[in-house]
Amino acid sequence: MSARTQATARNASDGFILVTVLWIIGALAALVSVYAVYIANTAAAAAVRNDDLVAQSLVTAAVELAAYRIVSAPKDERPTHGEVVFRMAKARIVAAFRNETARIDLNAAPRELLAGLFSTLGAKPDEADKYADRIIAWRTPASVTQDVATYREAGLDYAPRGASFVHVDEIWLVAGLPPALVEQALAHLTVFSGRADVLAREADPIVLASLPGAAPDRQTETPDPGGSPGGERQTALPGTTTEGGDAMRVTVRIDFDNGGVHAAEAVILLRDFGDDPYRVLSWRDGLNVEAPKPRTEARR
Repeated sequence: MSARTQATARNASDGFILVTVLWIIGALAALVSVYAVYIANTAAAAAVRNDDLVAQSLVTAAVELAAYRIVSAPKDERPTHGEVVFRMAKARIVAAFRNETARIDLNAAPRELLAGLFSTLGAKPDEADKYADRIIAWRTPASVTQDVATYREAGLDYAPRGASFVHVDEIWLVAGLPPALVEQALAHLTVFSGRADVLAREADPIVLASLPGAAPDRQTETPDPGGSPGGERQTALPGTTTEGGDAMRVTVRIDFDNGGVHAAEAVILLRDFGDDPYRVLSWRDGLNVEAPKPRTEARR
């Protein structure tokens, strides 16, 4: 083999090796990039999971502090609304509480109040009465009310419960109620009050406008600047009370320093006996709704 032939063969071999090395380097670079993305995503997911775990403890702490603030006062002087704001675990936590009697109880409210709610939310008077009758039928024992035909005509394979609503979301099962109306009504309903009347000074404008004898434009009134949405002047309305019940709704918002936000809501029953100051009636964690932001500076 001549010197020129040997040089050509050697150059070809060197070129092949160079291409192979470059290909390996490129493959390694791609592998490193994929691995870096994987590590970044794993770290981000771990951070989210860590925030969720911390949030669960913070929500419990917030509910505990809200309950303590309420029961620490004499029973006849307990606040019917308020908030607790504090910092913990690199987050700011706000726990806003309000007496559950401020809402309309699905199991205790009279027909006039239920019809008033639907009418305030936009239903025509005759339709509002019909919707109220459907709710009454759902919670009334079957031996008294027979409304099965309505459900069969609607193509439903179940009949009215004939007993109390166990949760406000059960209203979705009542035949004939417009979904849009139910969606609006949920924020004003409860099953934990156990009262036919409402706490006027804590009730929101929609609830106040639903009361029998309320002014037609009641829902447009401005909340009392003293912190009571209804104001003292409205306690004389029929169907209202000036005394709160033992059930409280606590709405918790957690703002982490890293920008994360967590919201939860609990309904608790205050107790004056036993080792526990309260009992949890309802708990909704990881809400996608905006919980109230604090109106005051952080305090413990």
